[in-house]
Amino acid sequence: MTTVPFLHGAVAMGCAILAVCFVRCWRASSDRLFAFFAVAFAVLAVDYTLLGLLTQASEWRVPVFVIRLTAFVVILIGVVDKNRR
Repeated sequence: MTTVPFLHGAVAMGCAILAVCFVRCWRASSDRLFAFFAVAFAVLAVDYTLLGLLTQASEWRVPVFVIRLTAFVVILIGVVDKNRR
């Protein structure tokens, strides 16, 4: 059972790296879609960090699901914002 928290940590690190990359793209191009993606991946990094740290947390618990749902709603808002303008 020790590999599951390790994998959650690896995914959290990947999400954090993607958030930083999207912040760099946002600063270079000033496109708001990159900012939305950066926020969403930062939220996903927090989600996977909590999954890796908390022993009783699972993918199907409501707080974990709400955090992940928040990230996907931010992406959806970013796509709608991009296509609206």
